[in-house]
Amino acid sequence: MEYIVFDLEFNQGFDRKLNKTVSNEKCPFEIIQIGAVKLDYNFNIIDTFNTFVKPNIYKDIHPFIKKMTGITNEDVKKLLKYRFKNGSLENHAVKNFLLAAMYDIKGNLTDAVEVLCNLLDIKGTILPISDDVIEIVGHYDDGKKIVGEEQITKNGEPIKELTYNKKIKVNKKVFTAIDEADLIIFSPGSLYTSVLPHLIIPSVAERINNSKAKTMYVCNLFTQPGETDNFGVSDHLKVLEKYVRVDAVIANNAKLPRKELKTYMTKEQKDQVKLDTKKVKEMGTLLISDDIFTLEDNIIRHDALKTAYLIFSYLMRSDNK
Repeated sequence: MEYIVFDLEFNQGFDRKLNKTVSNEKCPFEIIQIGAVKLDYNFNIIDTFNTFVKPNIYKDIHPFIKKMTGITNEDVKKLLKYRFKNGSLENHAVKNFLLAAMYDIKGNLTDAVEVLCNLLDIKGTILPISDDVIEIVGHYDDGKKIVGEEQITKNGEPIKELTYNKKIKVNKKVFTAIDEADLIIFSPGSLYTSVLPHLIIPSVAERINNSKAKTMYVCNLFTQPGETDNFGVSDHLKVLEKYVRVDAVIANNAKLPRKELKTYMTKEQKDQVKLDTKKVKEMGTLLISDDIFTLEDNIIRHDALKTAYLIFSYLMRSDNK
């Protein structure tokens, strides 16, 4: 027999001006930490689990709780951004596990995402493309088929075509969002396993192509090993335009820092995406290029503020209205 012992930490409301505890009658306490210990029949520890939960009702940690446990608001913020650095969970985000747990609780992805967005205080709306349990399938030149995002990424070979393992029922809210959009943005991310899976669905691609909205691609800073080796900006666009129109593209035109770039090239086999300006312009796509990278903790990523400014500036152009 095995045993699992749970430990829950609760937070309460606190009025800093009055310097006293305050409570919502409907929810006087809120879970902010979940711990668990798994024991064998001799009560030896097999495994442990510990996670923070961002406060949604009482958004500040009560001074008593902070003093007793050492938990701070900053701890919770760091946790939600955390990705595991090694082991079987390497590069997986804590938020993904929260989403998986909420999916089990709610029974469908749409409701699970909505609850998690409220829990994490996310602005805007996130819509899953479907509530169906589906897998992408990678097709290769040698006739091989590989099922699942993770396995496709691990395979690291050029992908000929992407499909799904079964017919999909698209979330109707996605169509409404497309119809009401002023600008549709294809974000940075793995081209074949993150961006394209939404666009290979014929009804979604058709809706985007018939939309009144302009479309924009924010190009990756790096290539993806095996999938987009030696790709320039134009190559990314060619893949996307097999399915949807792309009116504008934002791309980085600055050299990435040599030291960090060398690390990416040697450890992850990633190269900087080439800005092939002439080829992009020949495609008829509006090119918006700028220095849009930032360096945070030795990680090269898009500068969110600069990228957002370029997107908003494009949206506000008189010829887009």
